[in-house]
Amino acid sequence: MLNRRSVFFGGLGSLSPWVGLASLFFSKQATAGAQAEEPLIDSVRTALSSAIANHAPPVPEFPDTESRLVYLRWLGAMSERLRTRKPDWDVRKEFLQTVWYESKRAGLDVSLVLGLIQVESNFRKFAVSSAGARGYMQVMPFWTRVLGDGDAGKLFHMQTNLRFGCVILRHYMDREGGDLFMALGRYNGSRGKAPYPDAVLGARKLWA
Repeated sequence: MLNRRSVFFGGLGSLSPWVGLASLFFSKQATAGAQAEEPLIDSVRTALSSAIANHAPPVPEFPDTESRLVYLRWLGAMSERLRTRKPDWDVRKEFLQTVWYESKRAGLDVSLVLGLIQVESNFRKFAVSSAGARGYMQVMPFWTRVLGDGDAGKLFHMQTNLRFGCVILRHYMDREGGDLFMALGRYNGSRGKAPYPDAVLGARKLWA
């Protein structure tokens, strides 16, 4: 098992509970959907801001050798699947390590986050949608004003983008009472509609 202390560095624990469309999968265009700006109560805004501001480095730690071996096997398998999109090993390793870290930190399934990234940006760091969403997880710039320092350019930084994306998706999961279908729709700005959740859940299977 993962050493939870190495992933949940506070912040996230204050949020309760932190517990067909194949063409979309390989599209070179970022999806046009976007998170909608919604009012946040102070306690939620504070918790999300804390989660974003925690700058612990994405270095996995494990309680035992077996747990580390499980992670390394996962890293090797995912690296092979990602090779055509990110040919450089060091780039792939850093990306996958950060995705793994930020997913676990937010209490999200890693394959779900990889599937979402595939649908949102096709693993392109500098992707920009027609709605203005940015980076791997297509985060809308308003989030940097709501939760950060207002510098939307930081959304092109890999860990920053993955941190925002995972924290936002976790927030939507909580808002929807754990309903993944509705949370994914909210993430894309298409709450209640099937195409986007179906695309992400389909892509998720490729990274399981």
